[in-house]
Amino acid sequence: MTVAEDISADPAEPAHRRARVWPVRRMLLATLTTGIVILCVVPFLLVFAISFGRKIDGAAWVWDFTLENYQRFFVGILWPEEVTFLYLQQLGYSFYFAVIASLLAVATALPFTLLLTRLKRSAQAIWLVFIMSSLSLSEVFIVMGWDILLSNNSGLPKLFKETGLTQWLKDVGWFQQLRDWGLANPRNVKFKTSDFATILTMSYLVWPYAVILLYPALSRLDPSLNEAARTMGAGRWTVTRTVTLPSIRLPLFGTTLLLFVFLLGTYVSVTVFAAPNKHTTAVAIYANIRGANLNAPFGATQAIMLLLSASVCLYLGHLFNKRADAR
Repeated sequence: MTVAEDISADPAEPAHRRARVWPVRRMLLATLTTGIVILCVVPFLLVFAISFGRKIDGAAWVWDFTLENYQRFFVGILWPEEVTFLYLQQLGYSFYFAVIASLLAVATALPFTLLLTRLKRSAQAIWLVFIMSSLSLSEVFIVMGWDILLSNNSGLPKLFKETGLTQWLKDVGWFQQLRDWGLANPRNVKFKTSDFATILTMSYLVWPYAVILLYPALSRLDPSLNEAARTMGAGRWTVTRTVTLPSIRLPLFGTTLLLFVFLLGTYVSVTVFAAPNKHTTAVAIYANIRGANLNAPFGATQAIMLLLSASVCLYLGHLFNKRADAR
C-alpha cells in the first residue's frame, strides 16, 4: 500500500472491505489515465509527428523526418535565397490581438463584477445565470451578430450616416482622424475590416469568462478595508489602486493570462473582421490543413509553434507570480 493509500484509508474500515475497494479504485484510476492519454496525449504526439512530414507537389503528404517545415516557419520557403518572416508575422498578430482583447475584457469586466458583488444575492444569482447562459452561444453565432452590427450597409455606419453623426464628425474635424486609423472611408465611417472590430469581437467572446473568473475573488473582498481607507481620506481611485487591486492581483493576472491563451486560437473573428494581411496563425493552420493549401505537415508545424508560444507565456506568468509572492 502506498503512502497516499495509507492517508486516505479509513482506520475504522475493516481490512476485508478495503481489500475489495482498492482494486476497484485502481481500475478506475487506470481507466481515467488511459482515457486522458488517448484523448489528449496521443493527438498531440500525432500532430508533432506529422510536423516532420513532407508535402509532395500536386499530391498529398508523406511521413518523413525533416526540419524543412520548421525552417520555413522561421525564415520562409525561399530561404536561403530570400528570407521572409510571414509566419512569424502571423504569430505576432496572434499575440497582438490576443493581448489587447484579453486586457480589454478584464478591464471592462473588473468594474462590472465589482458592482455585481455589491448587489443583493438574488440579483447576483440572476446576473450570473444570465452571463453563464451566454456561454452557450457559439463563436459563429456571436461573430454573425457583430458582423451585422458593424456592417457598412445595415449596422452602425448606416446609423451614423442617417442620424447625421458622420457629418458632425466631418464638421468637428474628427473624421480625418478616423480615416487615419482605418475606421472610415471618404464617405462614411466603417468598421470592417479593421483591428478595432477584430479586437472588440474577440473581447466580447471572452468577457463572460472574465466576469465568472473574477467573481469569486471580488466577492471575498472585505468591504471594511475600503471603508477604512476612505475614512482616512483616500479617494476612490486611490482605494482601488492601493487596496482593491493588490488584493486581487493573482486572480486578475491569472484571468488575463487564461483569456490570452484562449484567444490565441480564435479563428472566426479574425477571418471575418481582420484584414487578410493581418491574419493570425490559427487562420493559417486551417488554410494548410483544410483550406486551399492542403499542407498538413506545415499546418501541424504552425500548431506546434503556437502551442509552444502559449506554453512559454504560461511559464513566464508562473515565474512572475512566484517572484511577486516572494516580495
